[in-house]
Amino acid sequence: MKVELTKFKVQKGKSKIVDEWLLFLNENMKETLVTLEQEKMYIETIFREVNQGEEYLYWYSVQGEGGQEVEESENWIDKKHLAYWEECIDKTFTPIDLEMQVSMIPDHIKKNMI
Repeated sequence: MKVELTKFKVQKGKSKIVDEWLLFLNENMKETLVTLEQEKMYIETIFREVNQGEEYLYWYSVQGEGGQEVEESENWIDKKHLAYWEECIDKTFTPIDLEMQVSMIPDHIKKNMI
């Protein structure tokens, strides 16, 4: 099982598109959750931060081994999600993977995730 938290920078001037992106995911949650099963993505949460005029998105995820990569998906939700990604994420910024220190997942839940 992989537990990750990664920080990505949003391109300048793309905040309104990010608003649209996050609204799209929220409004299509039922369909979005279906795509997560193929990825063995048990939890995926997106956080947003503005710090000193720069905007960042943080992805927190708990994922099982051997899932399909989102880039391999033929699902329309994933294709739209990746299109927003391409438009909004600053490729000149090296994503920052935060180092996990403690993961608190009860065994009875973890057992169902593997």
